Amino acid sequence: MNKTTLVTLIYIIGVLIGAFFLKVWGAETSFIKTISIFIWTIIFLIALFYADKQERKN
Repeated sequence: MNKTTLVTLIYIIGVLIGAFFLKVWGAETSFIKTISIFIWTIIFLIALFYADKQERKN
């Protein structure tokens, strides 16, 4: 399993945890929940960039 796939799977699991346990997409979403998903997506994009860069180097 390459690093890009692993990073994507971790991101999807994190989004599902946020959806089911933190109820991020509920009717009463706070600013903190919105920012936390936004930061999670930023971390995913940075990790995806570095994983792809590492795969191209090898």
